[in-house]
Amino acid sequence: MIPGSQPGVGGALPTRRRLDRDDLMMRAGICLLIGWLLLTLILPLWWLLSKSFQNQNGEFIGLANYLRYFSTPALFASVWNSLFIATLTTAIVLPLAFVYAYALQRSCMRFKGLFQALALIPILAPSLLPAISLIYLFGNQGFLKAWMFGVSIYGPFGIVMSQVFYCFPHALMILLAALSLADSRLYEAADALGASKTRVFLTVTLPGAKYGLISAGFVIFTLVITDFGIAKVIGGRFNVLATDIFKQVIGQQNFEMGAVVGFVLLIPAVVAFAADRIFQQRQVALLSARAVPLVPKPAARRDWALFAFCSVVGGTIAVVLAMAAWASLVTRWPYNLTLTLNNYAFGEFDSDGWAAYWHSVQLAVWTALIGTVIVFVGAYLLEKTRAFAAGRVVAQFMAMLPMAVPGLVLGLAYIFFFNAKGNPFGFLYGTMAILVINSLTHFYTVSHLTATTALKQLDHEFEAVSASLKVSLLRTMTRVTLPVCLPAVLDISIYLFVNAMTTVSAVIFLYSTDTKLAAISIVNMDEAGFTAAAAAMAMAIVATSASVKIAHVLLTRRLERSTQGWRRR
Repeated sequence: MIPGSQPGVGGALPTRRRLDRDDLMMRAGICLLIGWLLLTLILPLWWLLSKSFQNQNGEFIGLANYLRYFSTPALFASVWNSLFIATLTTAIVLPLAFVYAYALQRSCMRFKGLFQALALIPILAPSLLPAISLIYLFGNQGFLKAWMFGVSIYGPFGIVMSQVFYCFPHALMILLAALSLADSRLYEAADALGASKTRVFLTVTLPGAKYGLISAGFVIFTLVITDFGIAKVIGGRFNVLATDIFKQVIGQQNFEMGAVVGFVLLIPAVVAFAADRIFQQRQVALLSARAVPLVPKPAARRDWALFAFCSVVGGTIAVVLAMAAWASLVTRWPYNLTLTLNNYAFGEFDSDGWAAYWHSVQLAVWTALIGTVIVFVGAYLLEKTRAFAAGRVVAQFMAMLPMAVPGLVLGLAYIFFFNAKGNPFGFLYGTMAILVINSLTHFYTVSHLTATTALKQLDHEFEAVSASLKVSLLRTMTRVTLPVCLPAVLDISIYLFVNAMTTVSAVIFLYSTDTKLAAISIVNMDEAGFTAAAAAMAMAIVATSASVKIAHVLLTRRLERSTQGWRRR
């Protein structure tokens, strides 16, 4: 007998038992993750689908609701309106974001950090903010109404302008990543062959960033076609799918037709998501082991031209933000422009007052805390374990689905599912818990991808060595993996916090009188004609998100110095 192999002496049998215990824990964890996604995503969507085939009495009527929807011109027109707005916005944002990203990554212009920070600020604001700001600028009593030459801001023109502001930073982040790496040898070869700058751009730069452009295009299209806040505030009588759902469910209490519109809205979002995934699978590495990273060289004419472009775009963003901030401080537009803080006395304009703001903060904190744990542990189970292959495949597929589901559709699905007769989880409806669950599910995919990307950087040898040393996977995760991935964990938490703080579409159907949120309060105050107070609440959200983001940046830098020094060795 081999020394040390006796049962109970620390030999093979205890190690086998420990491995079995770890394997059971991993299988149980993956099953719990599948159960979570099944409960919070798959079953609600199934309930929504079944509701679209029923009448008001709950009787199955087949495709009658769909036939009625597509045979009603006023309803069906919203499909084309949504597609038109999404396509036009994508066509405008893509070139703007690409040139802006090109200026930040491929030029030597000054104040790059300032321009990048300025361009990303809209992410911290709810989508309603640009719509409110544009009303003050170009509305019926707008500061620059004469610049509209008789065209009304209330309708497709205002929706597109607001969506460009809202979607620009999302596209910019993708294109910054796409343009961050390039092989300088390709550019040197083009120069040696005497290729013109235009030809180099068309044959080297643009093809190198094509997958980023495609991904950014699909992201913009999906954001626009599923957004509710902008169309609600500045859309006027121009109907889109998102506002149609709201009118059917809240305005007419026609839940069956709301379910139909919900699935119609889901189709373009799913198609865009699937197309994006197909194109991403075709992407190949742009840098080989022998590649030489491109370092931009000064070129006065190019740099000054890009500086002027970024000044115009960044200045426009600053004007929209400044207009919203100024509007929140004006006594009574346009008759009394005296500055005041009375618009921040929300109790004068909405029954919930500041309570709605604190509800949003509470939602954001709980979503960030609970969501970060679930996302990181779930990603660890799928990325760092090899047992239960079938379960991991199912869980990985389900983890990608939330990105294709619009928040408005998910919220509507929750109404049907959690209100279903006999549902043991029905007690969650109308509580803060369901808002947290909805927000976490809605923003799960991006957080999951962030955690997975960080975990892929760590070799599987860590787990193998832990097993040989009889250390449990749980201890390995908490003592080794988590500290190494701490920057990514903080990124996940701030992503969940900001999105939960600013979201409108995902929660518009789910709040109650006790859980009304700041973004919902903005919609209500704007509908009641208290636009200045709505702007004030939007600025309160921006200030909160910006403060948390600044704290996140400072904390990340401190952690990099104290716990991530190994990365610089």
